[in-house]
Amino acid sequence: MKNLERLNFLIDVVKQEIKYLEYSDKRVFSETFTIKKAKTLTIDAELAEKVEAFGSRFGRLQNTVGDKLLPLWLQAIGEKTAAFIDNLNKAEKLKALESAERWMEVRHLRNQMIHEYIKDHQVLADALQSAHEEVDFIRKFAENLIHDINRRNIL
Repeated sequence: MKNLERLNFLIDVVKQEIKYLEYSDKRVFSETFTIKKAKTLTIDAELAEKVEAFGSRFGRLQNTVGDKLLPLWLQAIGEKTAAFIDNLNKAEKLKALESAERWMEVRHLRNQMIHEYIKDHQVLADALQSAHEEVDFIRKFAENLIHDINRRNIL
């Protein structure tokens, strides 16, 4: 019973995180995020806050879905959980995730947005623009898991 309560809680959290990420995504990417914009982050506090919120929300949703919701979903449908990459591969095999490899690539983007923030403006601009293009991929995976839970009447 406790896992079902946790699953229900995580579904609510994921839905809220999707809304927050989509909001930040719209605020940062009204146009292409270029190296020119990346270079202004040290003097444009408003843009820097928007970028920081986007990066944080992007990483948080990815973590919540991949590290928390995915294992609980697997348990709820009677699958054994394993190492993170094995869970992703199982989700791909079960058609909930388009590509485990792509998920890992998107995870790398998150790291570039954080670790390369000050070092390399081009890496940051490219990572942010690529992350923007992957928001739907993360959202779709989350929605696939939630839809499957509802379809199976697990909650």
